Amino acid sequence: MARQDFIEGLKAMGYQPEVRATGLLAFPYVIPVGKFAEKEISLGFAVGDDFPLNPPSGPHLFPHLLPFNPQPGSHPNCGIHASPVQPGWQYWSRPFLDWATTNRDVRVYMAHIRHLFDTL
Repeated sequence: MARQDFIEGLKAMGYQPEVRATGLLAFPYVIPVGKFAEKEISLGFAVGDDFPLNPPSGPHLFPHLLPFNPQPGSHPNCGIHASPVQPGWQYWSRPFLDWATTNRDVRVYMAHIRHLFDTL
């Protein structure tokens, strides 16, 4: 039910998610802020069975927006990999560190994603 809850939360926000054959939950997304504002991308999440206890680990994106840099470090320059679940996509390792202090819903997670784009 965890994935379906996430899907329903995205639909309530006006997104049209689909589950890819790889298991990635993906949808069209227009970046609202930051240096990529107004750019439409495909945004995806690997939603675990433990949602909402834990959030997705970070976004998967197509097309690539940043250079690959798998080294550990801070946003926006580090932790950028080839997606392990969606070939040809980019994965940003961006854990939501304060998740346990929130109400653990999709709106809060999407605010985290918005913040990532605002701080590029």
